[in-house]
This record gives sequence, structure tokens and C-alpha cells, in this order.
Amino acid sequence: MNKQASEASLSAIRPLPRTFFARSPRRVARELLGKVLVRDCGKLRLVARIVEVEAYLGENDPAAHAAAGNTPRNSVLFGPPGYAYVYFIYGNHYCLNVSCEREGKAGSVLFRALEPLLGIEQMARSRGIPVPDPRHLSRLTSGPGRLAQAFGITRARDNGRDLTSPASGLWIGADTFRAMNIQLTPRIGITKATTQPLRFILAGNPCVSRTKVPHPQR
Repeated sequence: MNKQASEASLSAIRPLPRTFFARSPRRVARELLGKVLVRDCGKLRLVARIVEVEAYLGENDPAAHAAAGNTPRNSVLFGPPGYAYVYFIYGNHYCLNVSCEREGKAGSVLFRALEPLLGIEQMARSRGIPVPDPRHLSRLTSGPGRLAQAFGITRARDNGRDLTSPASGLWIGADTFRAMNIQLTPRIGITKATTQPLRFILAGNPCVSRTKVPHPQR
């Protein structure tokens, strides 16, 4: 993304309202495609477009963390909507979700892949890798663990953070981009409810994760 385009995109980003998330995870997941995740770190801003997500349907979804009921660990999933639910998996990486549905009813969307737009050098530093060729930006944010590392997302730092508020430092917004060619597939790498088409992708985007990449077990 060139500097001129970056500045234009940056000035157009507006936070999504809480009402956006107070709906079925299916609807939220589909409509999150093309939106942007923003991390403000002092004077530095990281921005990446959401290109792959998965919906988790709450207590009646065997693959969801909420299936265990409301616990201290997963209480963010039960509302209010629009808050970050972050968990640590396999002892080596974090996964970012956003709570959905009205307060008291669990639901969430998992962020699986982003397309980096701004702050690419910082994302590479956070990932501990050289800045990739523009044709290979998927190395930064393709996969839930990679994107969390690129954005410096941890459970201690971000669980329960308000993703509707720029004041929180980590938030979700919309610019002038309109998502096209949305495709659905089954969720990746889970062992329960494996056939439901609840993975939403921007087809053709190079940052969408490959299906052979294991999905963190939920």
C-alpha cells in the first residue's frame, strides 16, 4: 500500500458500533470481512484488513468455548457484545475473538487471517522476521497465531478490551472498502461440529490461510 493510499484509507476508518456485534455470529462474521483491525501504539498505528474469520455459535455449538457454560475463563463470550476474547493455545500462541449476540447470550467470531495495510515493519518486528516482500505479506498475519503476534495481542493485555472504542487501543473499524466474492467453508482443524459452513473468507485474497494449516483447537 503506497503512502498516499495509506493516508486516505487511514482517514476514512470509523469504529464499528456495538450494535454491529449484537447479532448472530454468522451475520457478524460475514460482515466483518473487509473491515479493519486497528492497534494504536502511541504514535504508531497498525492496520490490517479482515479476510478470514470463523463463527462460533455459543453454548449449543460443541466446538465453541462457550459450550462449557459461563466460567471465569470464558465470561467475555457471554457479553456485552464487541469485546475481545483472547485465549492461549498449544503453549505458544494467542487467538483473538470478538463477542457477539446480546448480553447474556454467548457467541463469537475468531479472527483467522488479516491483510496488512499499515505498520508492516512493526508487524514484522513483532513476528521476529524480516519485512517480507509485498507479494508475501501472508507471512505476517495469515493464521490466528501469526496475526495475534503481529499485533502484540496477548490474553493479559487484551482479553476484555472494548473493540468498539478507539480509546481502548485495539478496535475494529470500517473504511470505504467493500467485500466481494465471499465464500463459506467448514471450520478448520476442529473435531466437533466439523461440517457446518462457518468459515468465511475473501476468496482470492493471498492472506487467507491455507486449509492444510492446523486451526488452533477450541
